[in-house]
Amino acid sequence: MQFYYGQQMPLRILDEAEFWKHQEEEHTVVIRELVTNLETAYVEALKKWEEALSATHQQVVRFIESVVRAGYYVPYQLYQQVLQLVSHCLQQSLDFIKLCQQIKTESKAVSKNPTAKVVLNHIIRESEYFIGIAQLLLYGK
Repeated sequence: MQFYYGQQMPLRILDEAEFWKHQEEEHTVVIRELVTNLETAYVEALKKWEEALSATHQQVVRFIESVVRAGYYVPYQLYQQVLQLVSHCLQQSLDFIKLCQQIKTESKAVSKNPTAKVVLNHIIRESEYFIGIAQLLLYGK
């Protein structure tokens, strides 16, 4: 992500969050579809995650609309709310990774499905990419 967006930086950050929350939401479906005999507890957990990620995605979309309406001047309070939302998105991605790692290491169905392990590793890496973007914004690291 480039930092030459100036006043539009909150919009650029929200664009990233919007994309990655949607990706993670889709990943819950990919895992359920790929591992047809996945344990019920994981299927249910992934369905709950799909709902939570969808809700966050919609919240990000609403913030994008607010920032666009703000034009060239994004009020301080709105910018702070954007940072809080990005922080929430970051934590959500960290927690989603934990579930994916748990499924990868503890699921008997996944242990018998080498493709599922590769896909889970890919999903984890993609969420880690978003975490890196969010951390850079929030902590300058």
